[in-house]
Amino acid sequence: MEISAGIKASLAGRYASALFDLASEAGTVTAVESDLEKLEVGLAESAELKMLTTNPRVTRSQAEKALWGVSAIMGLSDLTQKFLGTLAQNRRLSDLPSIIRAFRAIAAAQRGEVAAEVTSAHALTDAQLDQLKTKVTAREGRTVKLSTKVDPELLGGLVVTIGSKRIDGSIRTRLNSLSQAMKA
Repeated sequence: MEISAGIKASLAGRYASALFDLASEAGTVTAVESDLEKLEVGLAESAELKMLTTNPRVTRSQAEKALWGVSAIMGLSDLTQKFLGTLAQNRRLSDLPSIIRAFRAIAAAQRGEVAAEVTSAHALTDAQLDQLKTKVTAREGRTVKLSTKVDPELLGGLVVTIGSKRIDGSIRTRLNSLSQAMKA
């Protein structure tokens, strides 16, 4: 498995890598990845959960107990519950969002997937997404996992970001290029 040195070197990457190794040994990578997605949604939707993970006044034991309750309600696996307890004890709960991103990147690399972010002026249909996924998969030679975003300022077209590569076919960029060419 090839994991970038940047992920391995970061604090979040080290925690994510350790969790991935434990999940691999237990054969629960998919379950842990699902748990982390639930946690990510929970952090985005619940101000209380976000506060629990970032408030320095919450003691280690209080955070651990609260997270055990949250884990039970969310139906998280034992490994994920224990991992959250470790993060609470080490005062690293505030790093949870970046740990989730790093874990996702490690799991995708293990599966041979590449993540692509597609930004469009309007929401794309399922047929358009399927067609785009087919073209990007053919270009990259690997399975592509698309995430979408809508940015009306693009005016039209798409911007596809795959790792550090960016394919910009937006009307906004074309208009800016045309404007620069006319000034010269």
